[in-house]
Amino acid sequence: MSRAATRVVSELERMIVTGELLPGQPIRQELMAERLGVSRLPVREGLRQLTSEGLVTHEHNVGYTVARLDQSEFDQIYLMRAALEREVLAVLPRLDDSALDEIRGLGDLVEQAADAADILEMRLRNQEFHFAVFDRSPLSLVVAELRRLWNLAMPYHAAYLFDAEVRAKVCAEHDAMVDALAAGDNNRLIELMNVHRQGGETSTGVMLGTASPDSTKRRLDR
Repeated sequence: MSRAATRVVSELERMIVTGELLPGQPIRQELMAERLGVSRLPVREGLRQLTSEGLVTHEHNVGYTVARLDQSEFDQIYLMRAALEREVLAVLPRLDDSALDEIRGLGDLVEQAADAADILEMRLRNQEFHFAVFDRSPLSLVVAELRRLWNLAMPYHAAYLFDAEVRAKVCAEHDAMVDALAAGDNNRLIELMNVHRQGGETSTGVMLGTASPDSTKRRLDR
């Protein structure tokens, strides 16, 4: 992939994840090329890459559109996340003080955004917090797939965080995860991550229409 196309992918991914481009919104190649200061060729190349990753859909003679998840697709993303995150965290090495300080610092940024009710900032820093953990696993290919799954679901999480009590709960769960990391207790970390994931899945699933806490719990108990 060309350098210009790589930049297009990065920028479009950012716009989709942050909600600047909404699910179902058309992506006009000529407008995007003008905005990014490139020709249409790298835009087309970047859109093809994002289509292969599932963030964008393409319909012949219609064009490219930001992917819109239905409930079944959203459920499958969380099913895969549950399986892959368990494996990634199970083999996580014992972290040194420098790594723990970095993760705590990212947790502090999440909390600051939560206190300010800055939902977009909280979502972005939350993802950084979790991948500061995941990226230290030796399962790099699995982590790359997890990042793709997180990006697919990211546009749907904003509504979950508008409740101040939910934001406080997320931050408290992060603190507990850091304690488990410091203790080198991977089993406890997996348990905490299961509970943490369940909150986002249940609330967003309800927003999409059919998910229930009971169905989520059944998957976690498998």
